[in-house]
Amino acid sequence: MSEQLKYIVDQLNKEPFNRNYNLISFDSLETLHLLQVLNDVLAEINPQHKLDIREESADQTALRMLNELKILKYKPSEDPSTFRKGLVSAEKPVIYPILVWLFQKRTELKKRAYLARFLVKLEVPPDILQDEQVADAYAQYEELVESFKVLHKESENLKTSGFSASEIRKDIDQMIEEKDQISKRIARLKKRVETVPKHEQMLEVARNFRKEQEKQQELLQQKQEQRNQLHHSEQKLQRMSKQVQDLKQSTVGATAEGLVKKLEEENEVNKYLCDEKIPKEIENMQAACINLENVMNVPAMGQSDLDEIHEKINVLNAETNSLIEKRMMRNDPIDDKLSLFRQQAVIIAGKKETAAEALKEAKDELQQVQQELQEKQSAAKDLGSEEVLKGDDFKAFVNKLRSKSSTYKKKRQDLAELRAEYGVLTRTEEILKQRDEHIQQQLSLLEAKKGVSGYHDTQEELEKVSAIKSELDDMKGRTLDDMSEMVMKLNASIANKKSSLAPIIKELRPLREKAKELQTEYDEKKASYDTLNAGLESNRSKLEQEVRVLHEECSQEESRYHYLNHMLKMIELQQQRVADEMKAYTSSDPSERKKSFRDMYSRKIQEQENLGKSLREKQKSVKASHGPSMKQMKMWQDFELLMECKKRCFYGTQNQEETGQIFRSEVHGEDRLVL
Repeated sequence: MSEQLKYIVDQLNKEPFNRNYNLISFDSLETLHLLQVLNDVLAEINPQHKLDIREESADQTALRMLNELKILKYKPSEDPSTFRKGLVSAEKPVIYPILVWLFQKRTELKKRAYLARFLVKLEVPPDILQDEQVADAYAQYEELVESFKVLHKESENLKTSGFSASEIRKDIDQMIEEKDQISKRIARLKKRVETVPKHEQMLEVARNFRKEQEKQQELLQQKQEQRNQLHHSEQKLQRMSKQVQDLKQSTVGATAEGLVKKLEEENEVNKYLCDEKIPKEIENMQAACINLENVMNVPAMGQSDLDEIHEKINVLNAETNSLIEKRMMRNDPIDDKLSLFRQQAVIIAGKKETAAEALKEAKDELQQVQQELQEKQSAAKDLGSEEVLKGDDFKAFVNKLRSKSSTYKKKRQDLAELRAEYGVLTRTEEILKQRDEHIQQQLSLLEAKKGVSGYHDTQEELEKVSAIKSELDDMKGRTLDDMSEMVMKLNASIANKKSSLAPIIKELRPLREKAKELQTEYDEKKASYDTLNAGLESNRSKLEQEVRVLHEECSQEESRYHYLNHMLKMIELQQQRVADEMKAYTSSDPSERKKSFRDMYSRKIQEQENLGKSLREKQKSVKASHGPSMKQMKMWQDFELLMECKKRCFYGTQNQEETGQIFRSEVHGEDRLVL
């Protein structure tokens, strides 16, 4: 419990809670405050729970927290009833494990709470779902939930793929630049090839060779696909043969009479379903539809109509009761015998219906399991294998998958480093381009000042033209004669080298045998050296370890000595300050007494008290004059509005007099505007 308490307090003191708790203050929290802390942690995971628990009842709080913990899939170690009681009463053995679990899996639970807002389906009663509009809306709601699942998976895949829009844009720009460079290189190569004789025939041969290589790759790919299909077919054949073998084993010991009896039982069950159960269900559904249509077609009923229907129901109940009484009074023995058989028939019919329901549920479950099996097989087929691994094969597959995963993580880390380095290089390239542009601008300004503007550009163009001309000259100078001369020279040099190396090779053979003998002797010497070196190395490592331990002890003692020395100096300074304070306080000289900290702080306290008194008096005067001042300000605002209204009326009167639409009339000595 103490470890849990320490962990909880540490987490609550961090971001985003920032609670200044210690072990004692948190452990002494009341029930309401502890529930509020749990609610705040849940609100950090799911913001919908961000509220004050004093605003709702205890039952609502417990129900809300239980639902949220159920959605987050918290599994308590106590019984459900004990857990609910402990959560309502905020018992520490129940609350502390919840807080520890929430802190440990906060990021995972945030994601789960976010998904639960969209994936936890609303519970709609079946009687309400019978309405067509509600059913359509609920079907549309389920479709939206499925589409949200698909979009969320795509979003997660994109987040974990490591690609971003800026990187893709940079890759596209880089590809465009590479495309331009390749097109320029192709153009240069075409110019070089045009000078070679029969270049068109050579290009045609190279083109045909490339086509044949592509065709060979396609044939290899087709061959691989056919091998995969053959492998899948063999696996399918093995499964089918296994199914046949299972069927044969299941029919071992079965006779024709048993098979016929089994088929007859199945036939009876299907006959009962088709002749009795399904028609009854259809009739009930039709009757329910007819009743619903009648209810829809009947106009809205008032209280009088409802009273009339209740009276009819009472009359029919009374008639039914009277008929039952007459029948009981009659006591016909034939009817008594028939009632026994009727009861047995009803019991048998009930058993048939329950058996049919159980059969239907089993068939539905079997169909669902088969569908899941087909989905799993299709998923395995998409992954490239239909075979279900078991035992050692599955373990080998898991180990292989782990090795691939580690390799993938390593490659991904290398890729991230390369991307970071690529980002640094691109930034460096941009900076150099900016510097080049700045230098070009300065150069153009200098050329303009000197009166030779455009000289640099002209010089670059001339250099490019001269470089192109030199390349063309080199291309013209390379001919087939040079190549043939070079081949002849190479052949001659190879023959000379062979003739000169022949005696050396003869001398080398005995030297090789001697080298082998020396190599064996060297290996023996090296083995003995390695053993001796290993022993000395182990002794050296032990001594180094001892020296390292002694150095650490020495450094610890030195640090402890310096620490104690500094602490002693600090204590001496504090003692000196205390002695000075006592001397100043007990001194009879008033100038020295003023220097003591006690007098200085007492003066400051007195000054602050005087300042507080003056501020309180000022506050009283402000409060006393606040009401009249606000009233006066309101009067001035009203006066300002009145003058503004008079101003607008005055300007409006002048405008209307100019157009001739306003007449003046004097009533009781006042001028009034008549519209």
